[in-house]
Amino acid sequence: MNFLVYIIKRILQTIPLLFLVSILSFFLIRLAPVDPLAELKLNPSITQETLNYEVKRLGLDKPIIVQYGLWLKSFVKGDLGYCTTGEKVSDKLMERIPNTLLLTGCVIILTWAVGIPLGIVAALHWRKPVDRLLTILSSIGMAIPSFFFALLLLIFAVKTGWFPTGGLTSFNHSELSVGGKFLDILHHLVLPVLVLFTISLSGLQRQMRGNLLDVLQTDYVKFARAKGLSENKVIYKHALRNALNPMITLLGFEFASLLSGAALTEYVFQYPGLGRLILEAVMKSDINLVMASLMIGTIMLITGNLIADILLKLVDPRAEAV
Repeated sequence: MNFLVYIIKRILQTIPLLFLVSILSFFLIRLAPVDPLAELKLNPSITQETLNYEVKRLGLDKPIIVQYGLWLKSFVKGDLGYCTTGEKVSDKLMERIPNTLLLTGCVIILTWAVGIPLGIVAALHWRKPVDRLLTILSSIGMAIPSFFFALLLLIFAVKTGWFPTGGLTSFNHSELSVGGKFLDILHHLVLPVLVLFTISLSGLQRQMRGNLLDVLQTDYVKFARAKGLSENKVIYKHALRNALNPMITLLGFEFASLLSGAALTEYVFQYPGLGRLILEAVMKSDINLVMASLMIGTIMLITGNLIADILLKLVDPRAEAV
């Protein structure tokens, strides 16, 4: 019951944050002296009926405060309007969100599967050659800008032809078998995942190393060793559990940083994800798409933090909502 109350509290705490983000996003975009339907009106395929519907939905003939209320109401109802291309914004988002979740999900799984063990190895071999090598490699990974690294890998793909240079699927994807489709998507994911994995791995590995080194210096670990417990039991049963708690807290922040970092990576590799969609929408002044994408991105970030809080509560029942 206490666990359920904890989750409800965390969910309720996200509502004011979403509300503030919606206000900030709306007024920053709409206070600019630009007609929000300007790009939509330039598209000859957009009917006058659609334009009239957008004017009514957004309340463009009403005060700005009323416009915000109408936009928020339509967003809650799921009516996100039309893109400058004439497509529904909701359809566009539903097409891109799963792709971004697939990319970030692969990166997070690989980063944690590799970064945590490497951090443990570095901590257990403190100041030894293995630790120094991992420290150097992680420093290089943190120093390389994701955009620059993505461009290097794109050039490598063009020169060698070993990997696709963009997209999520090949032109003949629909003709492949189920196994062939899986391998095709996996082949297209290699380079963008490698870029985000390299950048995320460095920070995670160093954080895990530092946490475990701190825990190994605590009194209760020294006491466990003095009692004659085996080194493996001291490390993996007592020290590691407490060293992992702060890492779980970082999960939500890592999800947030991946979404922001994925935007440029998606753009370089022409990956059909949410980050690339937002960049293209901004460049095309597609107001409806920008507003909806910002809100969906915020919801995804808050969800990532919520998942991290729930996992931390499961690992450490002493954690309380703040």
